[in-house]
Amino acid sequence: MSEPYIDPYEILDLARSSSAEEIKRAYFAMVRANPPERNPEQFKRIRAAYERLRDPDQRRECDMLLLQPWPEPARRKRPPKPVLGIRPTEVLAVLRPLTDLDRTDWREQHEKVQL
Repeated sequence: MSEPYIDPYEILDLARSSSAEEIKRAYFAMVRANPPERNPEQFKRIRAAYERLRDPDQRRECDMLLLQPWPEPARRKRPPKPVLGIRPTEVLAVLRPLTDLDRTDWREQHEKVQL
């Protein structure tokens, strides 16, 4: 079984957007804090992280390995289902303007009927 990938930026305590000069400075500061004579295992990890980040091609490869998957979009609440039933009052409300029931201008069209 393979080991989990160790983030070299985390080992050197750097941001992923660090420049080459910042990587070099962080490496030498870590080596001074953890010399190989006193802390050989930690020094090996620091050296391996620096080797990965100092070469631009290896750094690009390392950045690709550290890509995170896109976050899942937040689920939206579903809108309430529409009521598909038709009520008689709604039908009458729609049809009423189409009828003469509310008409008040009868006098204008009233003509005398002659027999």
